[in-house]
Amino acid sequence: MRILFITATRLGDAVLSTGLLGALLAAHPGARVTVAGGPVTESLFTDLPGLEQFIPMPKQKRGGHWFALWRQVIGRRWDRVIDLRGSLIGYCLNAGRVQRWRNGAFSGHRVKQIAQCFGINPIPAPRLWIANSVDGVSRDARPILALGPTANFQGKQWPLERFATLARALTGPGGKLEGARVLLIGAPSERLAAAPLFAALPEAEDGFGLGDLRRVGAALRAARLYIGNDSGLMHLAAAAGVPTLGLFGPSPPDLYGPWSGDGPTAFVATDRPYPQHWDKLKQEPDFLAHMMDDLPVARALAAAEALLERGR
Repeated sequence: MRILFITATRLGDAVLSTGLLGALLAAHPGARVTVAGGPVTESLFTDLPGLEQFIPMPKQKRGGHWFALWRQVIGRRWDRVIDLRGSLIGYCLNAGRVQRWRNGAFSGHRVKQIAQCFGINPIPAPRLWIANSVDGVSRDARPILALGPTANFQGKQWPLERFATLARALTGPGGKLEGARVLLIGAPSERLAAAPLFAALPEAEDGFGLGDLRRVGAALRAARLYIGNDSGLMHLAAAAGVPTLGLFGPSPPDLYGPWSGDGPTAFVATDRPYPQHWDKLKQEPDFLAHMMDDLPVARALAAAEALLERGR
C-alpha cells in the first residue's frame, strides 16, 4: 500500500489532520507514506512510521507549487491519495482511490469534519509521532506550566500582562501548581513579541528556540498544563496529550477548539462573540490590538484549575 497524503499548509490544520493519517496507518499496517505540506510542518512527520518522503510545498505564483508536486509524484503508482486541500491533482496521477476535502460540505469541529469527509469512524483524535530519543526540556522534578503567549494574528493574542498574572496565580504560594517551572514557548520568529512576558517572569524558561516540532512536542508532553492563544501550538499541545486550555476571541472555538484523545481540554472565550469582533474591527481598525481584552484572568484561572483537577 502506497499513500500520498496532502495535508494543510498551516501548522494547526496539519496537526488536526494527523488523526486521519493515524487511522490510515492502523488500517493498512506497513503502508508506505509520502506526505506533502507546508514547509513549517515537515518535522511534524519526521518520525512517522512508513514515511518514504516529505515534499515541502512553499506557495508559488499561479499555483506553481501544485505543478512542482505533480512533477515529483507523477512517476509512481499510488494506491490511495488523500488530499486535505481539495485540489484535483489526485485525478492527474496513476492512482487507485482518490479522496479530497470538500469545503463547506460538513459542520461541527474540524476534526469531526475530517472524519466525516474521509469516512473514518470512530473520530480519530490528532496525535504526534516523536521518537524516544528526541529531547524537549531539561530534566527537573518540578511540574511544568507551559504558556503559548503568541499567535500569527495580533487579534488572537491575549494581553501579555494577563499571562504573567495567571502564571503567578498558578505557580505562586497556594496555587494549583505551586513551585512549578514556567515554560514560554512559541515560534523563534515570535520571540521578540514575547519579550515583555520574559521581563515580567524572569524565572521563565525559553522554549522559543526549540525549532524542530518534535522537540516542541516532547517539551509539551512533559508539561502538567498548557495555556495558550488559538494557534497551531495549542493544537500541538492537545495532540501531545497535555491538558490544554485554549484562549479564544475572534475565532470560533466550536470549529477550532483544542481536541485530544489523551488529555482533557477546554477553552475560554471573550465576552464578545467572535463574529462581532470583525464587525467592530471594520468600524474601528485600532480594535485589532484589543480583541482579547474582555477575557478576564479570573475566567482563565478557574478553567485552568478545573483542568488540573481532571488530571491527565
